[in-house]
Amino acid sequence: MAGIYLHIPFCKQACTYCNFHFSTLLKNKKDVFEALLKEIDMQQHFFPLETTIETIYFGGGTPSLLSIVEINQLLEKIGIAFNVEKDAEITLEANPDDLTKNYLNDLKQNTTINRLSIGVQSFFDEDLKYMNRAHNATEAIQCIQLAKDAGFNNLSIDLIYGTPTMNNEQWKKNLEILFDLDVTHISSYALTVEEKTALHSLIKRQKAIEPDDEQTAQQFSILLDKMQEHHFVHYEISNFCKTPYFAKHNTNYWKGIPYLGIGPSAHSFDGKTRYWNIANNAIYAKKILSNELANESELLSDTDKYNEYVMTSIRTIFGTDSSTIKQDFGEDFLQYFLLEISPFIDNNWITENKGIYTLTNSGKLFCDYITANLFLEND
Repeated sequence: MAGIYLHIPFCKQACTYCNFHFSTLLKNKKDVFEALLKEIDMQQHFFPLETTIETIYFGGGTPSLLSIVEINQLLEKIGIAFNVEKDAEITLEANPDDLTKNYLNDLKQNTTINRLSIGVQSFFDEDLKYMNRAHNATEAIQCIQLAKDAGFNNLSIDLIYGTPTMNNEQWKKNLEILFDLDVTHISSYALTVEEKTALHSLIKRQKAIEPDDEQTAQQFSILLDKMQEHHFVHYEISNFCKTPYFAKHNTNYWKGIPYLGIGPSAHSFDGKTRYWNIANNAIYAKKILSNELANESELLSDTDKYNEYVMTSIRTIFGTDSSTIKQDFGEDFLQYFLLEISPFIDNNWITENKGIYTLTNSGKLFCDYITANLFLEND
């Protein structure tokens, strides 16, 4: 099995915190779209012949800027180039302001999209203005109900915590609104200030308030408590779901299953080598339309693969399996792992069960720190 990711690199406006590749200028959209179609053809032999495609994911950027015709053109092209499973999970990322009643009905009736990932981020206008989102709080609530009315039962909603504009009681209210709307999957992320983003610049110039680490930690703890109270499975550090609504596409990433990325800045992985496309719309389109792939690649060493396995597995409910480390990387890697993880077991940040190591709720607050300590440096 494998997955396909399509990066749609266009947005109506720039969110202050976003460091993904996108453009608010649509002048290259036609060329980029033609290049997406052509790259699918060019990459049709990326996977072994017997590989089936279990998931397709439209990410971005803002994929909901695509028309129904454009979505179908891409899906049809993938269907010709690859062996797509009949019940494949096909996800479209969307912004609330794009999800009108007509668009949602058209999407449900005339495409094979069966899952929506909606970038709500907050149900409070003050937070949305701070993040420079294109929608308002009313649209955030309405789009979820409209999506359900159109027949989309597999909905994932993004929420951001740690914004300086939101206190703990408002954060609880954000979560309660989602629970009341009976959403089956929630992805929730701490607001981080990345370099080269508008938010980083605004904070540096004292035009915006910087997130507070203590408040962010408090709101993460609230998130864990509320999700458990409402019977959500915390299956990855930022992802929660009602059974059986696990996100197959992202779960496959975390399990190291190969995937192909299509579009500018998209990454791919074939099990041994990682590839990444150039993060420039014009150059990407020019190269692809001239029959030249627009990517670079890196053959991963055993140390690279060990580090990636630890980084992705420790974040999940499935945990890091010591038998997998021994089988795939050898005894030396296993002994290093056991040595480095021991202090985190002693202070109750990690728990072990039959050779599988997972984060405790306390440990989840320090996931990145733990991961960094488990890494090995390349020779």
